[in-house]
Amino acid sequence: MILNIPVIEDAAQLQVVQDLIPGLTWQDGSNTAGKVAQAVKRNEQAVLNDSQGQAMRQAILPLIVDNPVLLSAARPRRFSHFTVSKTKDGGFYGPHIDNSLMGQGEGRMRSDLSFTLFLTPPEEYDGGELAVHSASVTQSVKAAAGQLVLYPSSSIHEVTPVTRGERVVCIGWIESLIADPARRELLFDLESTRNSLRNSLPDAASELLRLDKTIANLSRMWSVL
Repeated sequence: MILNIPVIEDAAQLQVVQDLIPGLTWQDGSNTAGKVAQAVKRNEQAVLNDSQGQAMRQAILPLIVDNPVLLSAARPRRFSHFTVSKTKDGGFYGPHIDNSLMGQGEGRMRSDLSFTLFLTPPEEYDGGELAVHSASVTQSVKAAAGQLVLYPSSSIHEVTPVTRGERVVCIGWIESLIADPARRELLFDLESTRNSLRNSLPDAASELLRLDKTIANLSRMWSVL
């Protein structure tokens, strides 16, 4: 399942985030890639442990971790530290797969879902599509600024070369409480249906109560703690 989720819908809020980009310090993106990924990675990555980077973290993090659609679709157990990357001058990130396990010690996590939050308007650069490959089809996405694309970490994916302008995105990973993607999608469909029914049924409707029960019990059965 690949979802395009509006995360920064308020124009003023998006501008606050975009205004932080010019002050970021950048380093070679291959420094944080594994041996295989280094061969296909040509981008820059922001330093996020200085004052400007911390300001970027504080501006973006709540918008991601508190988004109700993302919470419903991903059912997060934990989030990785996110990164901000910049691609320009023909840079790209060739076909690769994300590490299955990330972090160290208590921060060790399984990567179930990856996300890309687009920060640059698509008209400001050429190329730079996020291409997610499956066995039978490739889905290419070049989303509007403020849109987050959520996709399986298990998929082969890539960023096509940026031939004009600069593409700046925030990327990160999620370990889900529901490890099985098919079960996770079923719960998302049930929650989406329940939310739609709330617009036409009274709060105490028996149909809503049965959906509440089903969603809660399936979550209880399938969650990995």
